[in-house]
Amino acid sequence: MTAPVHHITHPLIQHKLTLMRQKDRSTSNFRTLMNEISMLMAYEVTRDMPMQLVEIETPLETMMAPMIDGKKTVFVSILRAGNGFLDGMLNVVPGARVGHVGLYRDPRTLVAVEYYFKMPHDMQERDAIVLDPMLATGNSAVAAVDRLKETAPRSIRFVSLVSAPEGIANMQKHHPDVPIYTAAIDRELNSHGYIVPGLGDAGDRLFGTK
Repeated sequence: MTAPVHHITHPLIQHKLTLMRQKDRSTSNFRTLMNEISMLMAYEVTRDMPMQLVEIETPLETMMAPMIDGKKTVFVSILRAGNGFLDGMLNVVPGARVGHVGLYRDPRTLVAVEYYFKMPHDMQERDAIVLDPMLATGNSAVAAVDRLKETAPRSIRFVSLVSAPEGIANMQKHHPDVPIYTAAIDRELNSHGYIVPGLGDAGDRLFGTK
């Protein structure tokens, strides 16, 4: 059975995504919008995360109350654009650990090439949330989850801002057990492997490198 694709259509997220798509949006404003959207998406991604009851004291009495164990959550950023997605998520779950996967896309083959991989210890006890703003060909996402599964985390979720049908299909073919969360499913990829209509290269727009 294939894990679901969660298309997050909340009006605030869709509004901010429309602003990000505009080609004349400044680097600073693009980065701010990315941060805001990632905070909003974090609410949806963490909706069914496991809770535990802890004893607390209110001003009136002692009670057992539900809490998320943030230390069991790992945000896995696919470098470099994933880092633009990361800060907003950490604002919502500040206790989370952070892992990084360094990948670049070979311009000729579009195949993902790994150059860095660093995860927290004891991944078997942790829930991993993989972050990459663009799910285009899906090759980087598949490669990142391949490596992440070697650490045997308790669960894996994949979060993107904009996805292409080809990228979703690639992920579901190789990792049918990993649910996908995305704010947009665009029309297709162009001949260069870019999502259209898309929003351009998220890394370049985040860091002002193009």
